[in-house]
Amino acid sequence: MSLTYEDVVSKYEPVLGLEVHVELNTNSKMFCGCSTTFGAEPNTQTCPVCLALPGALPVVNEKAIESTIKIGLALNCSIAPFSRFARKNYFYPDMPKNFQISQYDEPICVNGYVDVEIETDEGPKKFRVEVERVHMEEDTGKSLHVGGATGRIHGAEYSLLDYNRAGIPLVEIVTKIVPGTGKYAPEVAKAYVAELRDILRSLGVSDVKMEQGSLRCDANVSLRLIGAEKLGTRSETKNVNSLRSVERAVRGEMIRHAELLNKGERVVQETRHFQEESGLTRSGRSKEQAEDYRYFPEPDLVPVEPDAAWIEELRAQLPERPSVHRKRLQEEWTVPDKEMAAMINADLLDTVEATVILGSDPTKARSWWLGEISRIANEQNVSVKELAITPTDVAEIVALVAKGELTDKLARQVVEGVIAGEGKPAAVIAARGIKVVNDDSALMAAIEKACAEQPETADKVRNGHLPAAGALIGAIMKETKGQADAARVRELLLSFLGQA
Repeated sequence: MSLTYEDVVSKYEPVLGLEVHVELNTNSKMFCGCSTTFGAEPNTQTCPVCLALPGALPVVNEKAIESTIKIGLALNCSIAPFSRFARKNYFYPDMPKNFQISQYDEPICVNGYVDVEIETDEGPKKFRVEVERVHMEEDTGKSLHVGGATGRIHGAEYSLLDYNRAGIPLVEIVTKIVPGTGKYAPEVAKAYVAELRDILRSLGVSDVKMEQGSLRCDANVSLRLIGAEKLGTRSETKNVNSLRSVERAVRGEMIRHAELLNKGERVVQETRHFQEESGLTRSGRSKEQAEDYRYFPEPDLVPVEPDAAWIEELRAQLPERPSVHRKRLQEEWTVPDKEMAAMINADLLDTVEATVILGSDPTKARSWWLGEISRIANEQNVSVKELAITPTDVAEIVALVAKGELTDKLARQVVEGVIAGEGKPAAVIAARGIKVVNDDSALMAAIEKACAEQPETADKVRNGHLPAAGALIGAIMKETKGQADAARVRELLLSFLGQA
């Protein structure tokens, strides 16, 4: 019988270690001038350097160093006055050099931290995740395994290699071990990666698109008996590419480890691969120790020695920390905790903020993005940000409603039209003939007609039974094709029936 999660945390303490890889958004690669544009035809963004042709020498991308220093500063790290690159040797089928230029014993950023806050049974709770190092390296290429049922190498008929990604500037952010998270370990892991993503996005150093692999997390998990000092054997789930999957991978590995330990079996130190469909992991390879990579200093690159004045100049350019920014917006907008959490969880806070900056009332902007627009996104099984509607569109629609030129019902039609690709709000309004009926004489004609067709209902309202007015208002709205202001219709109707 499999264990429940509650069984696991009642007996064992989880210990986390998280490694996050971030592709930088520089225009060129880490050690050559090749383009980094995502989605290009395979093997069209390569040169003698990233293909490791004889005699080709690497040159460090200065912008990548600048971005890495910014990341380190934002994560409260110390910036090393001297760091250098090393060669990490391993069988890389998708790296032409068959080694990776990385940093080993002398990384550029060390000893930082990130504070995260999650909701717990006892209310909001903060956890500090300490960052051991932030270092620079180059990404590998991409293997495509053709044939077979899984798309993986096992069972494939052959493999294709795309070297476009080989040499893309990559930053690895490695935490120290994170004990003390208890039953909240999966949530802490998810919150840390989410906070990291927000920080990186605010710095403008990466597009942090997890679905495209520009931010991916390796989750290390081990268990030890509650009260024990010795750490358990860890497993490393590689390349988890969504926040939800980070949480699921940590939770799943905790349960898997506990089931092994409860049966007296050994947890193998290995890499594992997360499977989205089942939420489980499968074995990858036994995990090498650092010495197995045979690191040695990269002989073709000089050490990195950033000027102290330049570091302070970059520190002065850092934007407001995302957690501080969120709290400030919540106070300015007077948003309840639950609704703030909804915006953050839906990854819509920046979108709502952009709409507010364009002049929209925060409550209205939030309502449209979390309400009607999110509903349409769910129906289409896409994210809100994939829809063809922008903060500018929503701000324009909110303004038209505020001016009385659209009702909420008509505004929903405009939103639907914009998302359907019919054009900007003004074009949708013109093409669909959307217009508020605010001529009282036209409204009175519709009111008189509705009362004549439903005399018994009209009498109920005359006699003080106001809920009956709903049926009449519905008929009037139908007569005006939904283009009347329902509040104005109700006001005129009650006055006409002597109930004003």
